[in-house]
Amino acid sequence: MNSPLKFSLSVLCLSLTSSAQTPPRSAFDNWDKNQDGFVAPAEFPAHLPAGAFAQADRNGDGKLTREEDTAFRSGLSGNRATASAPTPPTTSEPARPSGMPAGTRVQKNLVYATVGSRELPLDLYLPAEGKGPFPLIIWVHGGGWRGGSKQQLNRCWGVLERGFALASVEYRLSGEAIFPAAVDDCKAAVSYLRLNAAKLGVDPDRFGAWGSSAGGHLVSMLGVTGDTDKFTTHAVTQAASTKVQAVCNWFGPSDFLRMDDFPGSIKHNSANSAEAHFLGRPIPEIPEIVQQANPITYISAGDPPFLHMHGDKDVVVPFNQSELLHAALEKAGVPTELYRVKNGGHGLNKTDEGNDALFERVVAFFDRTLK
Repeated sequence: MNSPLKFSLSVLCLSLTSSAQTPPRSAFDNWDKNQDGFVAPAEFPAHLPAGAFAQADRNGDGKLTREEDTAFRSGLSGNRATASAPTPPTTSEPARPSGMPAGTRVQKNLVYATVGSRELPLDLYLPAEGKGPFPLIIWVHGGGWRGGSKQQLNRCWGVLERGFALASVEYRLSGEAIFPAAVDDCKAAVSYLRLNAAKLGVDPDRFGAWGSSAGGHLVSMLGVTGDTDKFTTHAVTQAASTKVQAVCNWFGPSDFLRMDDFPGSIKHNSANSAEAHFLGRPIPEIPEIVQQANPITYISAGDPPFLHMHGDKDVVVPFNQSELLHAALEKAGVPTELYRVKNGGHGLNKTDEGNDALFERVVAFFDRTLK
C-alpha cells in the first residue's frame, strides 16, 4: 500500500463505505449513467487517479461490471486492514500474474520507441520450454483507446503452452495523443520486435496480432497497412517491416461511420464517445479523418489472413463492424473467416460457448497461419 494510486483509491473507498447514512444509490449506480449495468471509461470519474480504471477492469474488456467494482473495493478494504502487518518470510518464487504458466521467461518494459521523453514499452513472454525462435503473438489491449493496460493478458496466457511467444504492447491512449498515435505506436512495436527478433528468441517471419475491441481495431490496422508507408512516424519503422502474418480481430471497429447503424448502449457519433476522443472530434465532423482511421480503407489483396470473432448481442461495438471488414477482405481475395459468437456481448463473456472453446478457435487459427 505504498503507491500514491493505491493510497488515493483507499481513501476513496473509505469515504464511500464509511458514511453514517447509506445513500439511496451506490457509487457504481451513479457512475453508470446510461444504466446498462456497466461503467465505461467515459462514465468513470475523471478525478480518480490515472490507472484506476485499468486496475479495476480485471478481464480487460474495457468496461466495469458491478462484480469487478465490488471486488476491487473489497481488495482495497483488505489491503487497509492488513497494511501494518509484517510480511512473513518466504522462499517461494515471486508471485506471477494469474494465468501465466509456471516457468514463463519474462522480459518486462522493453522500450520499442520514444516520443520526446516518453518511453513506449512492451512486455515479452517466452514459453517455459524450447529454444526458439518461437512464432510470436502480439497482443493489443482494448479499453476504448483511452483505457486499458498491457498488463491485461488474462485471455492470452494459454498461447505460451502451445508453443507461441507472447508480446503485450503499451501504446499512447487518447488522453495523451489522438489518432494516429496509437496506430503509429503499434506498428513501431512490430518493427522493434522484428529488428531484435534474433536476440529476443522470436521468428521474424511468423508474427500474429490479436486484439479486442479498440485493440481489435488496432490489430486490423496492422494487418491492412503492412504493405504501405502509412503510420510510420517512429524511426524504428524505417529499420524493419511492420507486417504481421495473421490477425485475430475480436469485436473491433472497422468503419466508424457505420457504428450507429444499430441501436446500442453508446452513441458513437456523440462528442463524448470513445471514438470522438480517439479521433479528436466527433465522427460526423471529420469524415476524411474517419476514413483514414478505418481499416477497410487500406485493404489490398496481399493482406494477411484474418479471423474475426464477434458476439451477436454486442451493444457496444455492433456485430456489423466485423461483417463489414470480413466482406471487404473477402472481396479483395484476402483469406478471412467471420465467427459469430451466439449470445455474446462485448467482451465475449457469458456466451453459449465457454472461454476455453473460444480460445481454442484462436489457437487453431494461429496454428494454421503461423506454424
